Amino acid sequence: MTEDSQIVVPPSFVALFVPPGRIKPTAAREEIAARYELCEDLAQMLTEQATTKKWELGVTEADVLVRFERGLRADGGVVDAAEARWVVRRLAELLGWPDPGPAVDAGDSDAS
Repeated sequence: MTEDSQIVVPPSFVALFVPPGRIKPTAAREEIAARYELCEDLAQMLTEQATTKKWELGVTEADVLVRFERGLRADGGVVDAAEARWVVRRLAELLGWPDPGPAVDAGDSDAS
């Protein structure tokens, strides 16, 4: 990635790379931008699937988001737990759904 990259990484995503009590991210700008692109693309791609699942299953928006977060956090996923949380919150934002609130328990076995 070059200095003249036009990707604007939102502060909410950069915060995933800043440990509590610190002000500087633990990863290089290029790595953060690449991870952001992946997570943003993932959120964008999941919008249609989320609305379809809501209709097919007859569940609430919150239920859909919990299921998606559990799926994203499953072993072998392409994102870590913090990124999965960001993707789900971004997905809710894109769909105009309420913020999903606290992260789901990764140990819960009711994943879809």
